[in-house]
Parts: sequence; structure tokens; C-alpha cells
Amino acid sequence: MLTRLRALYPEIYAVHRLDRDTSGILLFARDKLTYQYLSQQFENRQVRKIYEAILGGKIELKKGSIDLPLWGDPVDRPRQKVDFNLGKPSLTEFQVLEQIDGYTRIEFKPVTGRTHQLRVHAADARGLGVCILGDRLYGCQTDVKRLHLHARELICTHPSTLERISIQTPCPF
Repeated sequence: MLTRLRALYPEIYAVHRLDRDTSGILLFARDKLTYQYLSQQFENRQVRKIYEAILGGKIELKKGSIDLPLWGDPVDRPRQKVDFNLGKPSLTEFQVLEQIDGYTRIEFKPVTGRTHQLRVHAADARGLGVCILGDRLYGCQTDVKRLHLHARELICTHPSTLERISIQTPCPF
């Protein structure tokens, strides 16, 4: 995708990326100054990210936070795992939206932005203990064709107007 965008905009920079199987909002900057401004917001945790997912089961908690440090074991790439000695701090806030037919629709608000953070925080027994539907990497082997994780909203400060803006896209599942 970045190659196609660069054909239209030679100086384009990826500011916010997603795991390959996650759908939703990607954020690009068309010049280096804008890229630096937006990247600084991410680095300073001034961007609010909201994801929606369907878990492959029910959970008891209605809302809360998950604080589990993540580490990318070089022997087991691309998986991340909880490691209290080597892991980097990883914090996710969550709220159950609804429970239907044995599944849970949930909203995730990652405070940090680690690779596979939401997927591990959902699947690990010290987190929610229920994987995201369609997550073959972290244990939800089902007959569904996709990962049910969607980057639904980004809230940041616009680089030109300096106003807080909300970029949204509806959840496809």
C-alpha cells in the first residue's frame, strides 16, 4: 500500500501502522514536518486510540485495565509474550460493549503501543484470558476468515489548525 501511495505522494510517511491482520485507520503524513509533529504526539501519548474487537468467548469483567509487560522473544518471532523481567510496560484499558451468543464485543484503548499488545492482553490468562476471534497466532483457531480487531478511532491534534480532531471508521464486523 505504501508503494502505491508513494506513486501519488513521493514524500509520504507512515505515522500509525497496524498489524497485518488488523483493519481500520492508518495515519500518513505528506511531509517530514507533519510526520515529526504527529509522531511526537504518539511518543508523548497524546493520541487516543480506540479499537473494537470480538473475543472468542465471554468475560466476567465489564471494564478495567490490563498492565502486563510485553517482550518479543527473538527465537519465537513474531509472537510477543508477557515477561516481567525483560518486557516493556504495556497498558490497555477496556470496556465490554455487549455479549452475544457466547462472544464479547469489546472496546480497547491502548495507552502504550506495543506490537500485538491488544492480542496478547486479551489472550493471556493474566489479562482477559480470551483471545480475539480469528487470532490464529495467539490461540483462537476458528473457522472465521479474519481477525476481529479494528482500529476504529484516532484522536489527535491537527498539525495545521492545532485543533483536537477525531478520525473514525465504522467497524466492519
